[in-house]
Amino acid sequence: MSPINVRRALTLLFGAILVVMLAVTGWASSRVAIWNAGPDLRGPWAIATLFDAYCGFLTFFAWVCWKETRGGARMLWFVLVMLLGNIAMAFYVLRELARLGPGEGMAALLGRRNLRLAA
Repeated sequence: MSPINVRRALTLLFGAILVVMLAVTGWASSRVAIWNAGPDLRGPWAIATLFDAYCGFLTFFAWVCWKETRGGARMLWFVLVMLLGNIAMAFYVLRELARLGPGEGMAALLGRRNLRLAA
């Protein structure tokens, strides 16, 4: 994918996330004030919280798509992140930290792509 297409795809993704989150927050706010939400797990703020979590998972997965160059790895991590959420995300970051060489820092962690071939 060319840099222009990646930029367009990311703009569409994060534009959609922004619109969805503004809409669900507005919807929940119109139903009940957040300070009156209480422990109702089926209420509007519980639903808004789920939208927020899954939008966060998609944001993280966008980074995984950058790091992982193979389609199979991307698919596996998508399923894991969507099913396990922060458990899978923490595992992925710990795995990437373990792969860093001596003296490598955040630039290598965040920016270096995984070009390893499957064994």
